[in-house]
Order: sequence, then structure tokens, then C-alpha cells
Amino acid sequence: MTTLTPAAELAEKNSHPYPNDSAEYRRARTALLAEEIELRRHIERVAEQRRALPPGGAAPDYDFIDANGKTIKLADLFGQHTTLVTYFWMYGPQRERPCPMCTAFLGALDIPSHDLTQRIAVAVIGRSPVARQLAFARERGWRNLQFYQCVGDAFPRDYRGLAPDGSEWPALDVWTRPGGKVHHFWASELGGTQDPGQDPRGAPDPTPLWNILDLTPAGRGSDWYPKLSY
Repeated sequence: MTTLTPAAELAEKNSHPYPNDSAEYRRARTALLAEEIELRRHIERVAEQRRALPPGGAAPDYDFIDANGKTIKLADLFGQHTTLVTYFWMYGPQRERPCPMCTAFLGALDIPSHDLTQRIAVAVIGRSPVARQLAFARERGWRNLQFYQCVGDAFPRDYRGLAPDGSEWPALDVWTRPGGKVHHFWASELGGTQDPGQDPRGAPDPTPLWNILDLTPAGRGSDWYPKLSY
């Protein structure tokens, strides 16, 4: 096992002043850097624990419709890969426009998906027809994401994308298919896990929008959300 240098020691060694830093600022920044190193290490420990999860439940044989109008199975979304990431977004037929939060997340996923799909499959699933989803995607300038329509509501209902009252929730899921059989591996399970004063969020939060705002003095704020247009 690798022995790690204490975070405080690493921070002290690598904390260098910028022009006109005060001694007070540099002390506080060095202390924060030690916490950031510990956070990075904790994130890696959590990722290692996630990778070690036992097989999840076998997935039912859901039907989806692809961009060509063909009905396919969940296993078909994997393509050549053994791992699949799906995102169920809030753009059901009852919605005039998609959820702005889902849009912010997918916008940040579109370009990296070109790289991601070298290792895994990525699929965006909605309750609206694929043509409608693609029309919005092209409006936003997205070019790489693959969209599918779920046939019926069994898939989003089973995997926490659709509430009993018909309201939608975003659902980020990871699937594997050892031996050809699809199993659920991981889900964000974000509903209700937030702490007091927080909006619902993943743990960890995968959205770059919020991660960048977390670096700023005002943070995420309490009264701002992304919009489809400004």
C-alpha cells in the first residue's frame, strides 16, 4: 500500500504566493489547499468503493425507439461496450420545453461524449419522440449525444425518473452487461439526500455548472437557476 504524504505537508510545500498576497490570505489558502487535497483523496476512495460494488439487479427487457424509428432493447444501447451510462431527462410530451437543469447538464456532456464513447456507451432517454428531442438538441448545437424514446413509462417509473403523479425527475444511471445480461450498476439516487438549505443534488455532483460556481465567492447562491435563454 502506498503511504501518502500528509495533506497539510503537501499543501505547505506547494502553496506559493501570487502577487501581493497578504500573509493572512496565504495562511488561509494553504489551510484550504490541505482540505482540497483531502477532498480529492476522499473522492478517489469513494470512486474505488463504487467500482467495487457487487452486481446490481438484472434489468427488465425494456423497449426504446432510436433515431431511425426502430424499436430496440436496453442491451442494444451498449453498442460494442460492456458499460452504458444513461441520462433520463425531463422532456416528456407534456412539456413545452425541456428542463433547464437537464439542458445545462446535457450541454456539458455533448462534447465530452465524443471521448467518453471510446470507453463506454452514452444514451439520453426521454419520453418525447426522438425527433422532438433531436430538434431541441440541434437548436442548442449538440452534435454527439444519442437520443432514445422509452416505449411506455415502465423504464422511467422503475428507475426513478417518473413519479406516480406523472412529474418527471432526472435520472443518471450506469449499467453493465456481464455475460450479455444487463444489470443496473449505479444510480445518482439524489432525491432527498441533500442537507438542510441545499437544493437536490448528486453526491458527487456531476454538473460542471455547479462545480465552477462552487469555486467562486458567492457560490451557487440560493435564488438562481439556469434558463433556456437569457
